[in-house]
Amino acid sequence: MNYLVFTFALLFAPILAFADYSQHENAQSFIDMMVKEHGFSESDIRSALTEASRKESILKAISRPAEKTLNWAKYSKIFLTESRIKQGREFLEEYAEPLKRAEDEFGVPKEIITAIIGVETKYGRNKGSYRVIDALATLGFDYPPRSKFFSSELKEMFLLAREQGFKVTDLKGSYAGAMGYGQFISSSYRHYAVDFDGDGVVDILNNPIDAIGSVANYFKRHKWKSDQPVAKQVSLNGVDYEGLLHDKLKPKYVMKDLRDAGYSADSDISNEEAIKLLDLVAVGGDETWLTFHNFYVITRYNHSHLYAMAVFQLAESF
Repeated sequence: MNYLVFTFALLFAPILAFADYSQHENAQSFIDMMVKEHGFSESDIRSALTEASRKESILKAISRPAEKTLNWAKYSKIFLTESRIKQGREFLEEYAEPLKRAEDEFGVPKEIITAIIGVETKYGRNKGSYRVIDALATLGFDYPPRSKFFSSELKEMFLLAREQGFKVTDLKGSYAGAMGYGQFISSSYRHYAVDFDGDGVVDILNNPIDAIGSVANYFKRHKWKSDQPVAKQVSLNGVDYEGLLHDKLKPKYVMKDLRDAGYSADSDISNEEAIKLLDLVAVGGDETWLTFHNFYVITRYNHSHLYAMAVFQLAESF
């Protein structure tokens, strides 16, 4: 072999290895699964994986999500802005009818629905520019910490595309493969998205009305409790509550536990009400929040108490 050619091959071998996901060491088992379990043709799956590209920017982004690197003071500044609040009020006005209908049908406040769409995509203004197949192939094949999850979402993307008539290489979304106004991952699209305007098409990518109904349905399916509280800021001076703090998202204590620690306010809340306490580093100083079941439901959308607080406070600001 010519020395220059050999040197060129060595330099660019890593790039070429990642340029075609159909040649990845785990690709054949994925292709076989899609053929045997879901009836796809091997050539169709292989062709799609051939077009998928590894994205280093995706691997970098998923290693430093804002929910895990920022405190509340910094995180809140991203979402609780004058422009996002103003645009949210405009969204509420423009889509008043479908939002009211979603609230009535699913029991989820129109402000919460709007806040989700506002936090996720700024009301559809920023739905993501990554090709979904690039995101899911990169994370499914080359991100070991969550490869099982994203490989499953890659499978779900192919199933979704077949069901909806999408071309997989045309789908765009976030670095994690989430799509549309409400940023549904492929499995959520398949399981929770609804045709809310009755046109026979389930389109949360470009149809805000379907997105409204789909977000509301997602919350209902995750057991949102209508007309129940989400969170409230409290003063716990003199209350021995440190033992009630924990890192889990799901409430593990009840109101009686807080009362036994010395809390005497909020007499209208029953002793059996599930609660979680949050200590937050806020812009104006430390804050303590009492959160309830519906706050936990918001974390089913994004597994972060900072995210849930952003959605709640944005909804409260409309």
